[in-house]
Amino acid sequence: MYFRVEDSFWELFPDALIGVAIARGVDNRTPRPDLAAGLAEAIEQTAARLAGAEMASHPDVAPWRQAYAAFGAKPSKYRSSIEALLRSAQSGRLRGISPLVDLYNIVSLRHALPCGGEDLAAIEGDLRLTRAAGGEAFTLIGAAEPDPPAPGEVIYRDDIGAVCRCWNWREADRTKLTEATADAFLCIEALPIHGEARLRAALGELADGVRRALGDRVTTDVLRRGHAELAIE
Repeated sequence: MYFRVEDSFWELFPDALIGVAIARGVDNRTPRPDLAAGLAEAIEQTAARLAGAEMASHPDVAPWRQAYAAFGAKPSKYRSSIEALLRSAQSGRLRGISPLVDLYNIVSLRHALPCGGEDLAAIEGDLRLTRAAGGEAFTLIGAAEPDPPAPGEVIYRDDIGAVCRCWNWREADRTKLTEATADAFLCIEALPIHGEARLRAALGELADGVRRALGDRVTTDVLRRGHAELAIE
């Protein structure tokens, strides 16, 4: 299996960076009080930092709104995952989900970068970050009806359909992380304004967290234009 970032993406975002962590043999079933406490602390710190902030114009949010507008997604309707996460922390609505998700949400809050994850066992064929032809099969987590992407939308996809819509807006129910997940594709995304050092710090923290709390087999890489393919062993 490969993860590839296709030319249609780079044509729109030539200087973006995609950090990837491949985690094998993880335990996403056993509750982790340390991760629950870490998430609660990250939420509290984020809420204090964002007290009274106007989220749409906040420097951690506005660049993603501009990126979404670049591929035709209305930012007020399709909020980036980092905007949604920061808003949930700001309002006190964010709650724990599972060890893996809690871990990447901690990292996302600390570094203000979008993080996400997919169950590798549910991926068919290669995983690609690309732009949609339109109409690819996609059903949101917890939804009953399909909600396919629009033509030109940035998506993660496999041979079956879209895995995540609007770059990092929302993920598919089909490939979501569950208690049974043992092997996971985890990613962190950065725009040029964020810088590579920030991305690598977040990716290192994510990988260290997986090794410490959930399993010890983690490999990482940062994809960019010119290095746009990763073999997933």
